[in-house]
Amino acid sequence: MMTSYFTNKKILVTGGAGFLGTQVINHLVENGADRKNISIPRSRECDLRVWENCLKSVQGIDIVIHLAAKVGGIGYNREHPAELFYDNAIMGIQLMEAARISGVQKFVAVGTVCAYPKFTPVPFQEDELWSGYPEETNAPYGLAKKMMLVQTQAYRAQYGFNSIFLLPVNLYGPGDNFNPDSSHVIPALIKKFVDAKTNGEKQVVVWGTGSASREFLYVKDAARAIVLATMKYNGSEPVNIGASHEISIKNLVEIIKEKTGFNGEIAWDTTKPDGQPRRCLETSRAKKEFGFVSEIPFEKGIEETIEWYIRYNHS
Repeated sequence: MMTSYFTNKKILVTGGAGFLGTQVINHLVENGADRKNISIPRSRECDLRVWENCLKSVQGIDIVIHLAAKVGGIGYNREHPAELFYDNAIMGIQLMEAARISGVQKFVAVGTVCAYPKFTPVPFQEDELWSGYPEETNAPYGLAKKMMLVQTQAYRAQYGFNSIFLLPVNLYGPGDNFNPDSSHVIPALIKKFVDAKTNGEKQVVVWGTGSASREFLYVKDAARAIVLATMKYNGSEPVNIGASHEISIKNLVEIIKEKTGFNGEIAWDTTKPDGQPRRCLETSRAKKEFGFVSEIPFEKGIEETIEWYIRYNHS
């Protein structure tokens, strides 16, 4: 659907070369943005932890969509809590300040479901965001991203700066990170099962007990939500972006086992953590404010992700 909203607008998409960013850029173009007007700073050339780079990257920009983040799964979070806090906090804080100074018209801050308290009533409502401390293994990352919500609301109050804050649930899909040292649960499981099948292994070992539950949003749905919010939402309240579909890790493992055609056993390593007990978002605000409802059925999304991994990553 083409609109005139993005006509002649210069857009900065941090993390634009990444898993989510690639899809966001496709959706921007589908909605009338000119690819020539989209700027994508690459982390190796433009380190956003450096103030001067933030200032330089927002020169002449109308809209900033800040997706760049240092991220990883439970293991990575446990080993790198300081980096995850510092890098994510400093990037967001500096980039928003640089955008304000430079007269950017709109700043879209993309947070994380990890910002929610560990024991949030399910489904998570935006109003519960401050009712407790996040799950310990990813609290430094979650809180660093959550500081952008504080900054967004403070900048709107003092400067009238139009910044919005979105909270996507765990994403998955083609193009995901399949590196076992830093990947999230779906790509990590897909890699394990595909590799085990190829190597004729009899067993796949999975972390935890399988009792935790998660909600997963297909990456193309997430990109569509971010672009819709960029066009239509100008409020100070945070907005959940999710699929409204909760699944236990045990069921997730069974689905991936079936879809990859692995016939061996599953062994649960209960010495490893489950992470947050449950995660599922209440998503009515996104529907009300900018008309977003997820469209891709979960099992179809899983099939497409497995196919992509086998085609591009599996050797």
